[in-house]
Amino acid sequence: VEDQRARWERKRSRTAKELLETEHKYLEQLDLVLTYFVTILKAKGTLKPAVLETIFGPLESLYSASHVLSLHLEKGNLGPGLEKFCQSLDLYGHYAENLEQANKTLKEQVRKNKSFRRFKKLQETRPQFQGRELEDLLPLPLQRLHQYKHFFRDLLENTSPDTAEYHKLANAVKSVCEVSHWVQEIFDKRENSLQLLRVQKLLKGQKTRVLTPGRWYIREGWLLVVPSKGEELKRRMFFLFSDILIAAKPCHPLHLLNSNKLSCQAVYPLHQCSVDKVFGHTWGQGGLLSLSFPHKTLLLMSSNQQEINDWYRSLTAAVR
Repeated sequence: VEDQRARWERKRSRTAKELLETEHKYLEQLDLVLTYFVTILKAKGTLKPAVLETIFGPLESLYSASHVLSLHLEKGNLGPGLEKFCQSLDLYGHYAENLEQANKTLKEQVRKNKSFRRFKKLQETRPQFQGRELEDLLPLPLQRLHQYKHFFRDLLENTSPDTAEYHKLANAVKSVCEVSHWVQEIFDKRENSLQLLRVQKLLKGQKTRVLTPGRWYIREGWLLVVPSKGEELKRRMFFLFSDILIAAKPCHPLHLLNSNKLSCQAVYPLHQCSVDKVFGHTWGQGGLLSLSFPHKTLLLMSSNQQEINDWYRSLTAAVR
């Protein structure tokens, strides 16, 4: 037991030391943005206060919270330090919510505001920036949040459960995981919106509405449609979402406007669909899927076994 405790203590000390060292580096990087951008821009009035707030969000509050944490860590007050720090963790969620708009506004100001463009370029040439641009520094808090999760978990694993500090660390791990999940959801929704928009732009015309609230993009790919009568196989592009399956074919390559677009052939709602593998259970050449809808059965084929299995899994999950 004594050996185990000594091992825990060594690992814990190492992790606490690394947490403090990386916290100092993180503070230095935040300080660059605050000193060379936020403070000077506020004094000069180059940007309107609302624009400044949109680009930098709660960065000053994040800096203050980390500064207090580093002071606690320097004194070895790990438990109380993390307990206090976790009260400010929501700032990271708000920062993530604002980041897309921050980047958009920053791009806009660089394009439109000549004096800001010149100021930004000048600040970024300072040796302290080491060739980095403001755009490289703005995502730092979210990268740091990811590191906190691992540091806090490591500290918890190497702390004896019968100490008062263990419960404070357990709460810190719970808090950081909740905020990380919140941030991940923000990114997932943003990524999903981009995928829906991309598919919408790929399809000719506006008849097929891809951008619908609550819809999630799952996958896409070329499959062969097996006709009910003895016609030849038709190659179609399929887009699978959480509630529908879209079949599309390429527009004519010589079409003036739509040569690189797809024409929607059919939209299949998934709420009354059942999926079966007709063949493709063995590692042969490809496979065949049967999709049954109330008024239609769709047979989809691929010569790639892995592809058919992946589609089968995705379709059954979406239907379920």
